Amino acid sequence: MKIEQFEDKGLAHFSYAILSECAREIVLIDPARDPQPYYDYAQANDAKIVSVIETHPHADFVSSHLEIAQTTGATIRVSKLLGADYTHEAFDEGQSFMVGKLTFRALNTPGHSPDSISIVVSREGKDEAVFTGDTLFIGDVGRPDLREKAGNMTAKREELARQMYHSLRDKLMPLAGTVLVYPAHGAGSLCGKALSGANSSTIADEKFGNPMLREMSEEEFVQELLADQPFIPKYFGYDVALNKAGAPDYKPSVQRVSRLAAGTALEAGVLVVDTRPEAEFKQGHMDGAINIQQGGKFETWLGSIVGPEEPFYLIADDEATLEDLIRKTAKIGYEALIKGALVGSPSSEATLPKLDVEQFRQHPEQYTIVDIRNATEHRDEPLFAGSLNIPLPELRERAQEIPTGKPVVVHCAGGYRSAAGSSIVADALPGTEVLDLSEAVKSFQSASVQH
Repeated sequence: MKIEQFEDKGLAHFSYAILSECAREIVLIDPARDPQPYYDYAQANDAKIVSVIETHPHADFVSSHLEIAQTTGATIRVSKLLGADYTHEAFDEGQSFMVGKLTFRALNTPGHSPDSISIVVSREGKDEAVFTGDTLFIGDVGRPDLREKAGNMTAKREELARQMYHSLRDKLMPLAGTVLVYPAHGAGSLCGKALSGANSSTIADEKFGNPMLREMSEEEFVQELLADQPFIPKYFGYDVALNKAGAPDYKPSVQRVSRLAAGTALEAGVLVVDTRPEAEFKQGHMDGAINIQQGGKFETWLGSIVGPEEPFYLIADDEATLEDLIRKTAKIGYEALIKGALVGSPSSEATLPKLDVEQFRQHPEQYTIVDIRNATEHRDEPLFAGSLNIPLPELRERAQEIPTGKPVVVHCAGGYRSAAGSSIVADALPGTEVLDLSEAVKSFQSASVQH
């Protein structure tokens, strides 16, 4: 048996190919939107993809399970609770199948979602690995608050938290300590709150080091699990539904995005997502554009700021970046929302002034300071007394709460989010001077730590 882990760093997503070397057959688990890496792996190993298993309908990325099945003839296996709209075989507790000498068996492990399963792989009667989806992470467990309004089965977060307690203790922790643990996500994912940077573990190591597996009552577990979960991006429910239905084929969907000639006049009233570096954006951009810069987490912030019902234009600095951003957009199923993609801003009538950092440092009371970090960041690491906390994912809906009697300074932790935030606030509060603290925030963080 060979286990190949594929990592999407932008979404902190892990997917897997399990190769039966004697049968030259592959089982995929939780594949990403682009199926090509799995085809390449199969070809390199002279093997055939025979099954695709989804641990649950994912909220944070779009899976290629349907496209792979239609291309290769592989069988899709999911829990019957998922209510999948595509052809599949139910795969729930008590069910198993063999590939070569490998046995794949399902465990129903609700908690992150009502329809979550974990897959145990054994060889000749010995359990070797468990693929835990979003149930058990390395150093953490999945969040239980994403399925209150999404999916075939919905459930309240407290109910799912209680199910998670029992899934972990009754299904996963009893596995042999040597069993390898392979989760669907690593550090940086919004599907948990304290994931480790490691990409695999063992049951024994998790029982020893994972704080959510320590001895505690169900009530204590529920209270701890529900506290301080990160925000829920706007696109999560949309992706659950898209994965339940099965996404359109990746390459044709990306190719259908309309590429516009530079300087093309854009339709009025349509949102513009300008991904150029903040310095370029501030010097001149289309009125009303949002500056979500190209970066490692672009797709997450795009899907957190822009809703799945909003068409938008996509602007990039150059052709290569534009193509990369279209592919990133497709990872969350938003490529169909792109009304047009082009290089360079068609107009530059809007600008954003530069903050005089020294003046701000000496007289912060002369500004309205808006902290667009998450509520827990604002609470645990306060930087400016009396600052107004409106997290970036809520800013478009709540910008009118910002007082306009003084110039407004927007800040986050490192400068990436504040570029987007200041562009949103400037459009929402015409006539008010809006300034971005940007990377200068780091000097204030240092001073705060020293103090």
